[in-house]
Amino acid sequence: MAGKRTITIIGGGVIGLTAAHSLIGAGHDVTLIERRADVGQEASFANGGQLSYRYVGPLADAGVARDALGWLLRPHSPISLRLRADPKQWRWLLGFMLACNRRTNRKNAAILLDLALTGQAELQDWRDAGLDDFLWRRPGKLVLYRNSSKFRRAAHAITDPDLQRPLSPSECVTVEPAFAGLQPRIAGGIFSPEDEVGDCFLFCTALRKALTRQPGFRVVQGEATLAPGRGGRCALGVNGRPFETDLVILAAGIASRALARPLGIDLPLYGLKGYSLTTRPQPGTLPVVSVTDYDNRVVYAGLGDRLRIAAMVDIGAEDTPLQPRRLAELRALVAATLPGAFGGGEDVPWAGLRPATPTGVPVIARTRYDNLLLNVGHGALGFTLSVGSALRLKEIVAGADARAIG
Repeated sequence: MAGKRTITIIGGGVIGLTAAHSLIGAGHDVTLIERRADVGQEASFANGGQLSYRYVGPLADAGVARDALGWLLRPHSPISLRLRADPKQWRWLLGFMLACNRRTNRKNAAILLDLALTGQAELQDWRDAGLDDFLWRRPGKLVLYRNSSKFRRAAHAITDPDLQRPLSPSECVTVEPAFAGLQPRIAGGIFSPEDEVGDCFLFCTALRKALTRQPGFRVVQGEATLAPGRGGRCALGVNGRPFETDLVILAAGIASRALARPLGIDLPLYGLKGYSLTTRPQPGTLPVVSVTDYDNRVVYAGLGDRLRIAAMVDIGAEDTPLQPRRLAELRALVAATLPGAFGGGEDVPWAGLRPATPTGVPVIARTRYDNLLLNVGHGALGFTLSVGSALRLKEIVAGADARAIG
């Protein structure tokens, strides 16, 4: 697979755009197929804004099933489950439960950490080369624990004291004074000074702007289709017409599942619906540090003069309409945690489907079709893992990995 190629990427979110940027840099010609009028309009649009490089452990872990049952039985839980007569949901849930053990979690966390840290270094190079204008900062990340036993386990699990350190409640408030009112209710925190924040949608638009300056890049708006072709290849169609290309990369988020189905590829993806609020906090109350309220699964990231708050996992939701009850629960929780988050102007709500695998590890691989590669399943870590995934994909295109799935 070595040498210059014409490559078509399906999906104009952060996963597809970072892949395009990496492959253009490797000398290939790249076409991006996007069904929406602009890039970054779906799961990339208003996500949590955290580049959480050192907190990439998969959701599936020992004890999660027990905790999840508690969440599901608790009013105003951060996790909801709507069971459906849907074999895809049951297969995904079974795979998730099988991954809920410490050994599997540690193995998968190591894979994610490698992707994350590789991507962090590469993004610095991209920024040094002029990629900017997406409200990037490196304020560090503070994870606050309300439960003392969970805090002790997190502190014990630290493997690199130079990049993560446990803090007492008073030290947490020193690192981020905006959460001073929470001090009596927290057991401690873990601070990672090298973690970053940015606006994922603005990152997508910055990537598109940089790519359009490259003569080998173009965007085509339209609906892509995939079907079995001749000679072990898949056939790509765009807007009902054949589309010739050397390689196809499927990076269309949760839509990838339906696109791959005619090929006989059953992608292990499920959409985990999440919500966000973008607010203009009261003067003097905008947090500087990126913060995660671990026990409530709420993240806070300052983006310019706005605050991005993201939370909730609705398992079984199949679309993205805003649910007033869930938004009201989120606003009430935020008001009790960070009262200054509201009052500076109207907040803007959003919801999206995070395309997750049961294990939390994305699928970045060749397939049994010689010309089809996958870059899917990044879940809630799409922004964080996007650049590292793009580098991994570039290695596969260069022929460094001959394995295939599907």
